[in-house]
Amino acid sequence: MYKKFIVAGASIALLAFGIVPAFAANTAGTQNTTGMVRTTSAVVASTTTKIACVGAAVNTREQSIDAAMTTFTSASNAAYAARATALQQAYTGTTLKAVGASVKAAWSTFSSSEKSARKTWQTSRDAAWAAYKTAAAACRAPAGTGDGTHASVENSGN
Repeated sequence: MYKKFIVAGASIALLAFGIVPAFAANTAGTQNTTGMVRTTSAVVASTTTKIACVGAAVNTREQSIDAAMTTFTSASNAAYAARATALQQAYTGTTLKAVGASVKAAWSTFSSSEKSARKTWQTSRDAAWAAYKTAAAACRAPAGTGDGTHASVENSGN
């Protein structure tokens, strides 16, 4: 009975000593698909480069979104200013029918302008996010590197 324990213990010990060096030999680097071993510092440098690549994609996206938002707010401000001017002009009319028609036209023009500005914003925003997703995927960065999971916080349409 003791012989079985000794043999089993010796077998486990030999197995353990055989595996530990195999794991230890691989801690200095990783083997890539070509069979070449890359050092840990090369892996870190590669990861750093990939993270920087995603950072550049985020920066490009943010610049595009900033420009799109600036365009949207400018168009919206212009629509409000035009509406104010049109309504001011509408109330210089002398008949109820003329005032009503001018007010209706002012609001209709305002509504169309706002709808167009909002559509342009949404199209530009969606294009910026699509370009970011493509660029970030090309970086081949480690999972969780990008901030695409926060897209739902983005202003969806005003």
